[in-house]
Amino acid sequence: MSDANARITETIQANDVVLFMKGTKSMPQCGFSSRVAGVLNYMGVEFSDVNVLADEDIRSGIKEFSDWPTIPQLYVKGEFVGGCDIITEMTLSGELDTLFEENGVTYDKDAADKIREANG
Repeated sequence: MSDANARITETIQANDVVLFMKGTKSMPQCGFSSRVAGVLNYMGVEFSDVNVLADEDIRSGIKEFSDWPTIPQLYVKGEFVGGCDIITEMTLSGELDTLFEENGVTYDKDAADKIREANG
């Protein structure tokens, strides 16, 4: 296993929710990362952010690790969930709420409902 794979695995196993993104949750560096971090922040989800721009090995390694070509990438309880489009769809359909509930991840249900109301 490569060093990048080992670090990715360790990060995913050590945190319930991890977002591999361009930038940080407080300062995203691309629109897609900003959208996903914004949803998680608004819903009050505690998550670990990994800035792929700070580490080229992680930036390329995460794409191989998940076999997913784009960033951001969201992991919940060690499982790859998806990128920006998938997270947006799951938020609007309520699937993200279900995923969090099934995995014991705390989130603000009222905030999730407000997102759906605003985008319905």
